[in-house]
Amino acid sequence: MATPFDLDAWHMQRALELALGGQGWAEPNPLVGCVVAQGAEAIGLGYHRRFGGPHAEVEALAVAGSRARGATLVVTLEPCCHWGKTPPCTKAILAAGIRRVVVAQSDPFPAVQGGGLAELRAAGLEVRVGVLEAEARRLNAPYLKLLATGRPWLIGKWAMTLDGRIATRAGSSQWISNAASREVVQNLRGRVDAILVGRGTAQADDPLLTARGEKRRTATRIVVDSRLALRSDSQLARTAREVPVLVATGPEAPAADRARLEACGCDVFVCPAASPAARLGELLDELGRRRMTNVLVEGGQQLLGSLFDAGQLDEAHIFIAPKLVGGSQAFSPVGGSGAETVAQAWHLDRPVVKHLGDDLYVSGHLVRPSVTRG
Repeated sequence: MATPFDLDAWHMQRALELALGGQGWAEPNPLVGCVVAQGAEAIGLGYHRRFGGPHAEVEALAVAGSRARGATLVVTLEPCCHWGKTPPCTKAILAAGIRRVVVAQSDPFPAVQGGGLAELRAAGLEVRVGVLEAEARRLNAPYLKLLATGRPWLIGKWAMTLDGRIATRAGSSQWISNAASREVVQNLRGRVDAILVGRGTAQADDPLLTARGEKRRTATRIVVDSRLALRSDSQLARTAREVPVLVATGPEAPAADRARLEACGCDVFVCPAASPAARLGELLDELGRRRMTNVLVEGGQQLLGSLFDAGQLDEAHIFIAPKLVGGSQAFSPVGGSGAETVAQAWHLDRPVVKHLGDDLYVSGHLVRPSVTRG
């Protein structure tokens, strides 16, 4: 028997697609899309374009104008009911004469948490919740993680050869991936709050870690460096006054080196915990306090391995070049202890696979295994 056509879900799919337009601009707010509809006709489309700007509902209602009276409003997240940087969306919905509201998921933000839905129902509107909820949660996974844990969404990125190497035994890594793959990386850098690397990567590659071309966000460059060994003449230190640099270190770091890097314009954050793993957790907590939603982790092997072992990697973007370097001493992307059995391996949920010239680009959310590691 054929499944009945769900007009609400059809409009919600459009709203989810619209919401992606705010990626890299709206954070730390959620990505939200909205459709105002009369039957199958979409009479108003909108999305949250930028943090501090009009919300998706307000944009869509403005497009619909007087035709919104008696219409259905389909939105990917519960309408807000509080004053923030903009007025409550619930008031705009009621003023427009909307008859029915369809929502993908409720908003766990403390000032909302079902209050928007309750206000609309109390005013006599028909409210349907849960349409394409799984898709909406996937879209806003970084926002939801920040609210639930106080830590940002961590995106692991690396380029590797067919034999799983990110550098030769001599440390040579430029360039494993092709120009098309590197352009995708630039786009990733342009939509995150921070780019995180370890001390070894900062020393070996002397990276700039900025997004070239069309930019959205200016990402903070972060170096995990327990020794404060980042050189004053490094590209990061020399540009710290133009683009923020945060150096995370431990309490044993030399005071002279802290003063040296601060004089360059770097922000030095001291993680007081005794163990490297605990310090990494303290850094993630600090990034959450700074309301960083998405952090791109560009290596190296030790840092990615530490985050993997701690269960903190949420997403992966992997560029695979049709090359072989060989050698038992060549570098692999993820170090650390790793999984003991294949059953304990993480996997990508609904991976997206694309060809970028000769390179293969694989991306997706990382899912922990259900078994417990030893």
